Amino acid sequence: MTDFDVRLGLTPTDLSLRELQIKRPAEWVPLSAETSAELRVVQAAFAGEIVSTRLFRGEKTITVKKGRIVPICLALRDSPETNFNYMSDLTCIDRLDVLKEGEPRFEIVYNLYSMATFCRLRLKAQVDEDDPVIDTVESVWPAANWCEREVYDLFGISFRGHSDLRRIMMPDDWIGHPLRKDYPIGGEEVEFSHNVRGR
Repeated sequence: MTDFDVRLGLTPTDLSLRELQIKRPAEWVPLSAETSAELRVVQAAFAGEIVSTRLFRGEKTITVKKGRIVPICLALRDSPETNFNYMSDLTCIDRLDVLKEGEPRFEIVYNLYSMATFCRLRLKAQVDEDDPVIDTVESVWPAANWCEREVYDLFGISFRGHSDLRRIMMPDDWIGHPLRKDYPIGGEEVEFSHNVRGR
């Protein structure tokens, strides 16, 4: 490990400073409804759907169950308090290496932004490995279309009701989902002009 850090040009001082900057989950602070409009909006109609909340370095995160993701997103978009009219990104996390027993393996992450209030929110929805399906949010933010296709392609999560759910990066006949943490890393040869055209 030391050799790797030296090759990156990191000194012992750099490493100790980097270690100081890393906060651990125990230091996360739960969101408060008094100071978080986002939490108030979700709690008003979907209190039973909230799994956890946290405030970390000024960033707000709300984790919910997947069953009512579309109504939750609609509420966050349409409420004058939050007005999250822009979904800047949608991605997925495979939690395979940090899973505790009984926890869902995947989290779909919606990064939301309000052009009215200039606020951001990270909304997460939990998805089980045994039932890797969640409703599409295309009807809320049309930009979700291609992001959901990417998550489907690379993580194997299906989006119920999606208008065109098919692979977007890998070939149609590709087997498996390359960003899953249990995807086998093999010896697939990289194709360059010198080893493809001569065949």
